Amino acid sequence: MPTEIVACQCPHCQQEGDHPDQALHVWMNLLMSRLDEAQRRWYAALEAQRLGHGGDRLVAQITGLGEKTIRRGRAELHASLADCPDERVRRSGAGRTPTEKKRPSDSPGVAGTGDTRNGGRSDERAEVGPQ
Repeated sequence: MPTEIVACQCPHCQQEGDHPDQALHVWMNLLMSRLDEAQRRWYAALEAQRLGHGGDRLVAQITGLGEKTIRRGRAELHASLADCPDERVRRSGAGRTPTEKKRPSDSPGVAGTGDTRNGGRSDERAEVGPQ
């Protein structure tokens, strides 16, 4: 599922008029929108490495990724992606812990009636409005 295409925030793209790399920055962000989070990190790190000194900052401005994220991607590439799982986007145990879905039978109230006016009490002291 594609993510949002980020608008380049580099100084050249923020100026009036065109510059030679403007189309490249649009294509980079289009490609990035189709990658998962790990692939975005690795591609950004590769581009920053190709640019050399100041590449992290420039690629961060172009892609909207943080410089720390780009450095992390570079470290993963230098380690030959050894710690990165092949078949998963996130490592095992990463992300939110799953929550159990509530079933209607789990809600408080009189058993079997779906009545919750008594706050889950099963006795006859339920406060009920005029009938």
